[in-house]
Amino acid sequence: MGEDMQFRWIKKLGLAIAAIIVLFMLTPFAIVPAGHRGVLTTFGKPSEQVYDEGLHFRWPLAQAMHLVGVAIEKGEGEGDAASKDLQRVQTRVAINYHVKPEAAVAVYRDLGNQPGERIIVPAVHEAVKAVTARYTAEELISKRAVVRDDIVAALKERMSRHGLVIDEFSIISFNFSKTFDEAIEAKTTAEQLKMKAERDLQRIEVEAQQKVARAKAEADALALQRQQVTPELLRLREVENQAKAIEKWDGHMPSTMTGNAVPFINVPAAK
Repeated sequence: MGEDMQFRWIKKLGLAIAAIIVLFMLTPFAIVPAGHRGVLTTFGKPSEQVYDEGLHFRWPLAQAMHLVGVAIEKGEGEGDAASKDLQRVQTRVAINYHVKPEAAVAVYRDLGNQPGERIIVPAVHEAVKAVTARYTAEELISKRAVVRDDIVAALKERMSRHGLVIDEFSIISFNFSKTFDEAIEAKTTAEQLKMKAERDLQRIEVEAQQKVARAKAEADALALQRQQVTPELLRLREVENQAKAIEKWDGHMPSTMTGNAVPFINVPAAK
């Protein structure tokens, strides 16, 4: 009796699950979530209408709603290429793109709803190799923004044919051979030493000019002083010197004179 009850319970559970599956398959509605567009197929054939986000009617079993993502997708990748001067370059890039909502049917039908694998990846590799070959290794570094713009232009032409739009494209890095990196480092060092030598030379020239200017100023000052020395000025200086000597005299006359000078006569001091 217990086994029969257990069997009946399992049977009911199975029937309930089967009923849920049937109801799910027979539901006449399909939901298109945010960030997607719907492509309705009737016995596998897609319609030309693009279904927006929301709830849509469909014929159970005969029709199915397939979702195509139209939100921004991000991809990164790297690949090898050769520069114009035949330097090996490994480039790492990042791209943000999305599917045009109105192109959802074409993306589902022509690209198998896999735009990243079928278009983005090969298109990026091809564009990077083609553009890299136009520039020398040094130009890839110095003209990075121009190189990026050229790659984007090449990608847009191909991607637009398949209903894809580039939102952002970035060159993450350029990696060169060890020999080339060492050559660039040596060149950079030489340029820095050259700039330092030029700055030192400019400093020396400026200091020399300053010395010449100071010497000229001193010479001009001496010349001006000579022009200002007149007989009247000399007499004035002589009078000033005599006045200073009188101020310093203590009132006593010297008793003897050195050399051939005649000694002064001793004059009794006044009482």
